[in-house]
Amino acid sequence: MASDSRFAVLIDADNVSVKYIKIILDEISKDGIATYKRIYGDWTNPSLVSWKSALLDNSVLPIQQYSYTTGKNSTDSAMIIDAMDILYSGKVEGFCLVSSDSDFTRLAARLRESGMTVIGMGESKTPNSFISACNKFKYLDILSAAEEEETEDVPRQKQPVQKEKKPAAVHRTAKSKAKEDTPKPEPKAAASKKTPIEEPKTGLRTIRRALRSIVKENSEEDE
Repeated sequence: MASDSRFAVLIDADNVSVKYIKIILDEISKDGIATYKRIYGDWTNPSLVSWKSALLDNSVLPIQQYSYTTGKNSTDSAMIIDAMDILYSGKVEGFCLVSSDSDFTRLAARLRESGMTVIGMGESKTPNSFISACNKFKYLDILSAAEEEETEDVPRQKQPVQKEKKPAAVHRTAKSKAKEDTPKPEPKAAASKKTPIEEPKTGLRTIRRALRSIVKENSEEDE
């Protein structure tokens, strides 16, 4: 849990990458309040142009320090002088020194002697002498890598899978299919109706002829 301790955050722009600015401020917020936020460098140097938007977005005050001699880093001296001025102002309870340079080892030790809490921040290449002089040291490259891994491990929201619409065809079950495939018996031919044999009709005239014929035959036999 963050305390109400006031910190002066002093950043060495010559030894810190702009990509760490968010991590620096997020980490110091865990220990207290960043009352001073200052960054030191020669801002006429084109290599520091990338810092511009980051400083505006995070309200960090750039302190201009020209390089008077080639090969010499005058930024360190300006940062050390400001740190001592802030110390004697009595407005903070701690300092956050952001650099991977061992030149701030003596400054960290001096601030601790004055009862200040000193938090150091830098990359893994930072010399052990500076790390040991701080109450606490945070490795920016390791924190950045861990943050990237956490971002990659966040599960992506699963998009709803759209089911393919099946064609409006009638799907037959195996049982119904087998039933349909069974050949149906051909309908039996309707039994032909037998035409009844008409019995000859015997007319009255025919009967008379038959009787006459019989009578005639009988009469001839009698003769």
